[in-house]
Amino acid sequence: MAMRVGLESLEYGVKLSGIFLNCPYFTGKNPIGNEIANTNGRNIVVNIWLHAYPNSTGLDDPLVNPGMDRKLSKLGCKRVLIFVSEKDVLRDRGWYYKEALYKSGWIGNANVVEAKGEDHVFNLIYPTRPKAIHLLKRLASFLNKSNF
Repeated sequence: MAMRVGLESLEYGVKLSGIFLNCPYFTGKNPIGNEIANTNGRNIVVNIWLHAYPNSTGLDDPLVNPGMDRKLSKLGCKRVLIFVSEKDVLRDRGWYYKEALYKSGWIGNANVVEAKGEDHVFNLIYPTRPKAIHLLKRLASFLNKSNF
């Protein structure tokens, strides 16, 4: 959606200030980081993608591997907040997304917040945990444009 905003103008001069990604579901043809050792977790991620979108161009489809999107620099906002979790097989893809944004020539500010010792979307499953509350406060700060 944020890519579309960057490629097409919204009506009435509406602008997208930023986007938030909670344990984003990205993958790619070549395993990176913790995906190399966690082959079972990676296989699950890959199979879900291939079944969810069987007509995709594969694991390097820009919809699931934004680093392959030649238009990534056109992301329609200047602020990105990415939450990742240390035990999540998708963790390194969140970090990779930040790197891909800057490598694309995108002009903006991207931050990754990593929850140590936690797994995929733990903050949604256990919202009252101290680490989940910390993430919620970081999100509130991001939304309020303070201490980003």
